[in-house]
Amino acid sequence: MKKWFGLLLICCCLNSFSQNVIIPAPVSVQSAPGYFVFDPTTYLLGTDFRSYMDGFVIKDYLIKYYNLPLKTATKKIGDGKIITLKYDSTIAVGNGGYFINITKENITITGKNEGGVLYGLLTMMQMIEKSGNNTFQIPCGTVEDYPRFEYRGMHLDCARHFFDVDFIKKYIDYLALYKMNSFHWHLTDDQGWRIEIKQYPKLTEIGAWRSGSMVGHYRDQQYDTIRYGGFYTQKQIKEIVKYANERHITVIPEIEMPGHCLAALAAYPELGCVADTTYTVAKGWGVFDEAFCPKEETFVFLQNVLDEVMALFPSQYIHIGGDEVEKIRWKNCSHCQQLIKDNNLVDEHGLQNYFIHRIDNYVTSKGRKIIGWDEILEGGITPNATIMSWRGEDGAIAAAQQNHYAIMTPGSYCYFDYYQGAPLLEPLAIGGFVTLEKVYQFNPIPAALTADQAKYILGAQGNLWTEYINYPENVEYMLLPRLLALSEVVWSPLEKRNFDDFSRRLVFHFGLLDKTGTNYAKSVYQVNYRITQTEPGADLLLELIGNKQFGDIHVTTISGINGAKNAFVYTQPFKLETNIAFVSANMVAGVKNPPVTNIKIQQNTATGKKIIIKNEPSKKYSGDGPVTLVNGIEATVTPNWSGNEWLGFSGTDLEVIIDLGAIDTINSVTVGFLYDKMSWIYPPQSMEIYVSDNQRNFQKAGQTKINSTQKRVAVKINSSITTGRYIKIIAPNYGLIPSGNPGSGSKAWLFTDEISIQ
Repeated sequence: MKKWFGLLLICCCLNSFSQNVIIPAPVSVQSAPGYFVFDPTTYLLGTDFRSYMDGFVIKDYLIKYYNLPLKTATKKIGDGKIITLKYDSTIAVGNGGYFINITKENITITGKNEGGVLYGLLTMMQMIEKSGNNTFQIPCGTVEDYPRFEYRGMHLDCARHFFDVDFIKKYIDYLALYKMNSFHWHLTDDQGWRIEIKQYPKLTEIGAWRSGSMVGHYRDQQYDTIRYGGFYTQKQIKEIVKYANERHITVIPEIEMPGHCLAALAAYPELGCVADTTYTVAKGWGVFDEAFCPKEETFVFLQNVLDEVMALFPSQYIHIGGDEVEKIRWKNCSHCQQLIKDNNLVDEHGLQNYFIHRIDNYVTSKGRKIIGWDEILEGGITPNATIMSWRGEDGAIAAAQQNHYAIMTPGSYCYFDYYQGAPLLEPLAIGGFVTLEKVYQFNPIPAALTADQAKYILGAQGNLWTEYINYPENVEYMLLPRLLALSEVVWSPLEKRNFDDFSRRLVFHFGLLDKTGTNYAKSVYQVNYRITQTEPGADLLLELIGNKQFGDIHVTTISGINGAKNAFVYTQPFKLETNIAFVSANMVAGVKNPPVTNIKIQQNTATGKKIIIKNEPSKKYSGDGPVTLVNGIEATVTPNWSGNEWLGFSGTDLEVIIDLGAIDTINSVTVGFLYDKMSWIYPPQSMEIYVSDNQRNFQKAGQTKINSTQKRVAVKINSSITTGRYIKIIAPNYGLIPSGNPGSGSKAWLFTDEISIQ
């Protein structure tokens, strides 16, 4: 008996209002008096094969995750309480929808079509609660539900890092639990070929292995020498496809072309524009010059590969990539240039269209359709292609306006390899910033589309690229809980969405994930901060920001004079007294080990003073405004330079004036700059300071040359003028980026942080 109640204890001990914890939120939940009370005789009755299989899947989940051996049957057995499962295509809900009817005597779950019964069962699981007499129940009532979008997807890159079959199944389980129906499986790229192709064994003998991998961030350009790789046999792929299909998830394979193909060229170099036997599987991340050469033997190879792929994957769609093709090899290839001429193509973009068109025609001839990243629009869209729009909304808008289907996956909302919390508190990531709330705010229908055009938006997908994600627990961390937010974006009615309510429901699901040992991210418990002033030059105020649904913010300040501590519960922004040297803040809630935000404050003569910036920083890197440069907090560069303590200037100079409020002593001026050539960021080559008593007549008080490759360059100038009220700092932009460096020929970025005056 104790064993039987294991799942119920997990599901209900955290919440007594089960209809309020469902994710994704249903279309409608109506309560009625009374409860359906579980007992040891309760079983699932599948009235048709599909509903029985859905019950079998739930049974597998209950045993796998919660140790609940609930029986499943195809006909009535004994006098046990029945949860009846059935499909009925005539019910009045949208495709994939379901009805749940809960009475004191039984539960009936009716699904309209593909997946409906399973989705209803998943909702029912979230409705279980515990009663006072140690029994378990579901409130009586009805649920009507159906998805907003047809396509509800999640992607996983297994080319950069390889994950075994057991974890792929676990990943599919996460998608199924939150009603996603598409798994986009990224199987080939420059860093590895992960699918067995029997006609071309070198693809896995050579292409599946690299001689080392990038260590740390891309900007550091460091590598190890450890052989790395792996691939999925065709038997394993069939096993995964079957597993996903049982959970109503379609597996969409991606075979990259014409770019991102170094692993394939390492195995078969004759497919490149130059038969270069020195092609090697890439060790580093990024975009490479290599591309498949559009010659007949290449198309024969790709068609043969696709034949084997389509035999393994019954999905309607085959993803063919098409992104980030540099085209430099095509420009320097006589065959490619002749092909452009013979086919009256305008340029290499037209050649890409020619390439994609041929693949589109071939896949279509096999009764399938292609999906490609939005770059396949270059040179014109091919007849049967569906666009996956990742570089914002433009690709989807262009496709829909031409009556082509599109799937939304813009990086600013859907890239789950981006940071989701303060980088200092998070695992190393590629960059970017996509919080749980940002995902939840996403509306896959672009405002620029008419109602008729909007019908071509099939849905949305989250992308999980794995350059910086090398272990299963890291995948879980980046996936969850953002997956839950995306599930509500693509399933629930737009008018039902409310982030505060979602956050409240999320607490229940965190408890569920804790019980299953999942390494989900706790970034939503992070406390963020902002330094503000009521007006320039006024007292600095520290504002702490946290989601109130998760608990109170507890603060400890430490004095820099005697180390005295002051602990309190945060209620409103408070003054940063001159003696405060350290602030620690965390959210006290039910979650285990919530992250702690630590703020080190180094106040000086410039701290909090009025500052005027001549050239405005980029809106992308504007920190907390001008006060960022005089808030007493030095920006960090580890694990990277993300955060709100840097101001970034695109191609313009830094020129600021600081008003000390009165004539004061000036011994030195120190300014921090960032150096990161991989991101086009260079410190200035010189800096000058000027001093004035009246803000009109400035005298030069010092200058210096700057030549440093430190990540953070602290430039100090000793002042030749000992007193003054106004300090002007001029640091000219580096200028054009030198040849041989990323962004060469473009204007450099200038990033600056704290200004200190002693």
